[in-house]
Amino acid sequence: METQSISIPLLSLLPFVLMLLSIAIFPLFWNHFWEKNSNKLIVAIILSFPAAIYLLAANLSDHLYETMVFDYVPFIILLGSLFTITGGIYLSGDIQAKPSVNTLFLGIGAVLASFMGTTGAAMLLIRPVIQTNKERQFKVHTILFFIGIIANCGGLLTPLGDPPLFMMYLRGAHFTWFFKLFPEWFITNALLLLIYFIVDSYYYKKEPISSIQLDRTNIRPIKLEGKINFLWLAGVVLSVAFLNEQYLHFIEKNEYYKFIREAAIAAMAILSLLFTPKLVRQSNNFTWEPIKEVAYLFFGIFITMVPCLLYLEVNAHTLGVTLPHQFYYYTGLLSSFLDNTPTAVTFHSLALGLGINTGNLVAGIPEELLKAISTGAVFFGSMTYIGNGPNFMVKAVAEENNIKMPSFFAYMYKFSLIVLLPIFIIIQLLFI
Repeated sequence: METQSISIPLLSLLPFVLMLLSIAIFPLFWNHFWEKNSNKLIVAIILSFPAAIYLLAANLSDHLYETMVFDYVPFIILLGSLFTITGGIYLSGDIQAKPSVNTLFLGIGAVLASFMGTTGAAMLLIRPVIQTNKERQFKVHTILFFIGIIANCGGLLTPLGDPPLFMMYLRGAHFTWFFKLFPEWFITNALLLLIYFIVDSYYYKKEPISSIQLDRTNIRPIKLEGKINFLWLAGVVLSVAFLNEQYLHFIEKNEYYKFIREAAIAAMAILSLLFTPKLVRQSNNFTWEPIKEVAYLFFGIFITMVPCLLYLEVNAHTLGVTLPHQFYYYTGLLSSFLDNTPTAVTFHSLALGLGINTGNLVAGIPEELLKAISTGAVFFGSMTYIGNGPNFMVKAVAEENNIKMPSFFAYMYKFSLIVLLPIFIIIQLLFI
């Protein structure tokens, strides 16, 4: 069935809107209910049901099948495998919390985020950063920049870095194409690191002498355990990079051959479970609950977004969003307050609906539009605690360690609006 010949009623978009609003609002006002993963699954099923019924009744079940089998399943396998493998790497120690050391921590995280995922890099480094800074009184700013750099902006260079990029990879963008975003990645993270160094230097001078002396005396060398998991992580990187149509042409004959990649990725996760000592995962406080949360919520998101994607493809020309900077800011705006993964997929469908078949096309759309969508989704996910999954996880770990984090709105007016947004505007003016 030709997409352009389909008529999609606006009412069919309501479950998707309600699904995203649930993710945004429940943690703020009904967190006791929302903190149970079983309740998330119930909400996802309830909201998915009318969307699925509509698609079946409208003879659009093939679109639902394609989304769940070829988007949702690879998405969960990749995130689940990265979560499993990085959960077997434990970094401990307590070194001196000087501005140069803290900046180096964040810089390393910016690189790791693109290759082990923003969630993996954030969970690997957040506890050592907190441990290193535990003697200091001024450390909230460090956690805020940690969220901006490691949990978000660092993940722009590969499809492993952030889920929106993996969804663009599944739609045809080659693994190496994302390296073209290096200038945006480098300037954004360099500016953030520079600003952080200046801010941390300022607060370091304000620290009581007793705190500095205590920090200098309480030193434990950095220790890395579970190093074998870097081998399995490399296996995931190579699987995503090379087990695809670009290198294995026989996959084009049968779309189900694509799951060779997913089988290899899952095998890396199994090897991680088999060869990582249980004590290492216990040291990381590893549980399956975070990945269950992702699986349950995105089950609902992927089903309910199908009518939305179809609507955007059909009506793209009437919405007035055609220019790269429009895609950048609109993707960024929604990624700030909703989840950046469905936002990126939504605007990719909007770009497809424009029907542009000339010029340099990547993932079926003009390259400049894909750059705008990818960059907007990844960067603006840092604008609020709910823009990207790792943000809330980092906040929770910090609060567990008695670091008083800003509220939802205080995070915005104390950090993201005054530090992040100006940099994102500079990136748009330079590149988009």
